[in-house]
Amino acid sequence: MAEPARVELSVLGERLSIRTSASPEYLRGLGAFIEERARALGAGTRSPTSVLLLTALDIADELFRTRDEQSRQVGDVDARLRVLVSELQQACELPSATGSP
Repeated sequence: MAEPARVELSVLGERLSIRTSASPEYLRGLGAFIEERARALGAGTRSPTSVLLLTALDIADELFRTRDEQSRQVGDVDARLRVLVSELQQACELPSATGSP
């Protein structure tokens, strides 16, 4: 893991200096993502703070919805596996069709 270093970001004219071990390219990519999303959401909003807050809420909503969907999918897989295991157990308990034990 890399030693923590300072990375300078600017989003909507707001400057931020972050000390991190993540790569500068990665953080700049995150900043570009935020800026793009903020510009799309903040049309007509003059306050950078309001735009960034709206952007944070939008991204948090996306994260929560994704987590909920992932949880539902995991639950579906678990339920299907339980049914499959039950069917396999029942199949193993059935007597042989030839009549031999």
